[in-house]
Amino acid sequence: MTESKKKVLITGGAGFIGSHVVRQFVTGYPNYEITNLDALTYAGNLENIRDVENAENYHFVKGDIKDAGFLLELFEKEKYDAVIHLAAESHVDRSITNPNEFIETNVMGTANLMNAFLAAHQDSFEGKLFYHVSTDEVYGSLGKEGLFTETTPYDPQSPYAASKASSDHLVRAYGNTYGMPFVISNCSNNYGSHQFPEKLIPLFIHNIKNKKELPVYGDGQYTRDWLYVVDHARAIDEIFHKAKLGQTYNIGGFNEWTNLDLIHVLCKIMDRKLDQEPGSSAQLIRFVKDRAGHDRRYAIDAGKLNRDLGWAPSVTFEEGLEKTVDWYLSNPDWLEHVTSGAYQDYYEKMYG
Repeated sequence: MTESKKKVLITGGAGFIGSHVVRQFVTGYPNYEITNLDALTYAGNLENIRDVENAENYHFVKGDIKDAGFLLELFEKEKYDAVIHLAAESHVDRSITNPNEFIETNVMGTANLMNAFLAAHQDSFEGKLFYHVSTDEVYGSLGKEGLFTETTPYDPQSPYAASKASSDHLVRAYGNTYGMPFVISNCSNNYGSHQFPEKLIPLFIHNIKNKKELPVYGDGQYTRDWLYVVDHARAIDEIFHKAKLGQTYNIGGFNEWTNLDLIHVLCKIMDRKLDQEPGSSAQLIRFVKDRAGHDRRYAIDAGKLNRDLGWAPSVTFEEGLEKTVDWYLSNPDWLEHVTSGAYQDYYEKMYG
């Protein structure tokens, strides 16, 4: 899309990745009108975007993409030129305990959003874009070799992954059937500031600081490609503005780590930051029962994004992890606010 004045709706903009995308667009494109639509569920937190909430080109709307009527009215009124769709249920463990919630939000919610987008632009799609942000988990699990590419067959292994795969298919189907202008990106594991502490890195930072056990699933040899969230927001920016319609891009950090190796690096950083005896944090590691449907390895080939649009990660994993630890240690109030009683109940249920 061009950088002329646009009305852009970002869904899920109070969440972890969404808040970084909102910040990227609000600060980078003052001529855009940015609307953040978020239902403010457990993972949505307006504190994540407090630094831009008073910007002239920013507006927040509380709403749920599961509410089809609400979306139709919103799009009829605002006629958004573009949508960057990040709103989703995203935690695999939660999808195992409540798969219907993921189907309702990730599948039906995406359909509701596209229906509203189509209704608002039935006369012309000129200059319009529906950008769907997805995950590498739609591809399933890799063996010891190989990488996910944009043409890797889908093979989702969890209710979360299946719900995101379904929404990806729907977006492409709407493009083919109705001519809806779209792009899709599938990203690897993100880390960085403002991430809800049910995910590995903020959870373990929180637990180390509070001398709590570090629960490691199975043998700890599950491998993931880690992407610094600021770099993900930069990639979304590049794809939004430069990608050809109908294209898919994989976004990864070129950065594979087993869970256990990552945890040991994190423990060393935390020992240094907290001025503790080396090895102190690692003593908190405890192996727990593996979760169902646990994919062994993900690894992204982000070569197409690099070749076509010139994107590359801006930091090494170690640099990004240092920045991440510094942020959580410098923002204890944020962490306390999001670790509510409801979260504690969930934590106990999952990890005992």
